[in-house]
Amino acid sequence: MDTVKIPNSATYSPLALTDVMFAAPLASRLLLGATLPGRVLQAAAAGAYAGAVLGDWASRRGVRKIDFLETYTSDVKHMDEMSEARRMDDVRRYSGELMAIYEPVARERDILAADVNERLTSYIASVTGQRVETSSAVRQLTLTRFMVPFAVGSCDILSGDIAVFRTTGVFEPHILAHEFCHRKGYLKELEAQALAYLALSRSRDPQLRQAALAERVYRNLRVLDGDDPERYGALLDETPLSGQVLEDFRRLRPPDQRSGLISDALKELYDSRMKLTGQNGLSDYDRGFTNFLYTYETAVAEGRASA
Repeated sequence: MDTVKIPNSATYSPLALTDVMFAAPLASRLLLGATLPGRVLQAAAAGAYAGAVLGDWASRRGVRKIDFLETYTSDVKHMDEMSEARRMDDVRRYSGELMAIYEPVARERDILAADVNERLTSYIASVTGQRVETSSAVRQLTLTRFMVPFAVGSCDILSGDIAVFRTTGVFEPHILAHEFCHRKGYLKELEAQALAYLALSRSRDPQLRQAALAERVYRNLRVLDGDDPERYGALLDETPLSGQVLEDFRRLRPPDQRSGLISDALKELYDSRMKLTGQNGLSDYDRGFTNFLYTYETAVAEGRASA
């Protein structure tokens, strides 16, 4: 089995290089009353960023990516729609499985990230015959947190710089795996959702497997709630979820959440950007992801795809 190593050198910088490029001139002006130091720092950060991006791009040229349609009989443009009844069955089944294996995630984030990254690397290698090794470094905060307030995490697709903005409990391994998929070159959100799920759901580590189950249940609930927070809360009450797991589900989408003018505008902008890159929009995170799993698992049951 051959190995491709993507250096991701930008991820080891103490501060996100993109943040330094944007914030240095302003910070210098506010703190020192001068822009020159900030511009010098900005130029240095831009040079380091460009070098990191170029190095990663050169390494990624040797990556053999998974052909989703050939491997799973489904991709961004080829999916069957799940019925509401099937979604409800999914919620009941997988929330029950989740509670049966649940244990609190006690590992520090850096250790958890390394474990998740290795699991994802091994899963992709089992499909392609190639290990794509990347950094497991994760930041807690970048300026993206303020630009996209509805996001839980982010990944700079050029440098591979990843941030997870808040603790998400049972969901955290899946969120990490999703972002690591981007770092390995899978830029479409549905592909990142699917690969993260498939890798973690087949893990022997219950804390990784339970994260996949939680993501599947959550995304089905988001489709079923019709973007109605009160409906989401009612659906949660009908599941066997309890204790800390139930609190994690409520925190990820609080029942009393309301849309705001700025948040709605940013979501529309992000949705449009996704569509311009050959995706279906924000629906790929939930409806597309769950429809993908439904289509693939149907093909496995019928012998048209390998499990």
